[in-house]
Amino acid sequence: QVQLVESGGGLVQAGGSLRLSCVASGRTLRTYAMGWFRQAPGKEREFVAAIIWSGGSTYQSDSVKGRFTISRENAMNTVYLQMNSLKPEDTAVYYCAAGTGQPLGVKNAYGYWGQGTQVTVSS
Repeated sequence: QVQLVESGGGLVQAGGSLRLSCVASGRTLRTYAMGWFRQAPGKEREFVAAIIWSGGSTYQSDSVKGRFTISRENAMNTVYLQMNSLKPEDTAVYYCAAGTGQPLGVKNAYGYWGQGTQVTVSS
């Protein structure tokens, strides 16, 4: 089992930045991919970014490429999502996920989820 706890959400003005953190505990993460997804009211949960734990390769959706960066800190079992140049359309609950990540952008590829953290971007 893997337990995931997100933090770092909040209210920010358009153009601002936030950094989300996801601390993982439980089973070793070496074989897992870690992902960030988000869900806005009335919309489907969508892929934001993912990182392969072993090797560190990263992937982002087109909507956040160039603005969001996913990274990891092995010693702390923590994955981060640095979000810059935030837009009102980035407003959503952001979820951390762990799984096989095959394929990376599909939520069904992740078997473990955090409780989510709210990000609100005002215009």
